[in-house]
Amino acid sequence: MKKRHTEEQIITILREAERGAVPVKALCKRHNISEQTFFRWRNKFGGMDVPDARRLKDLEAENAKLKRMVAEQLLVIDGMKEIVRKK
Repeated sequence: MKKRHTEEQIITILREAERGAVPVKALCKRHNISEQTFFRWRNKFGGMDVPDARRLKDLEAENAKLKRMVAEQLLVIDGMKEIVRKK
């Protein structure tokens, strides 16, 4: 899925909302996002700086990779158990 906004852009939008000069509804309209997206971003990235967001993205990618590795190992183990049962 292609994302339209980078972490830097998201954090900039959230900081703009924190200043309170513009209502959230108008801010969302200006950046062409839904209010639901804004609040989801605020829950995920609220209080973060750009390096923190990049680190979060890296950790999420690493976590996904590790989960795939564990799933593959479980398949290998299940296959070996089947071979042992047949003998």
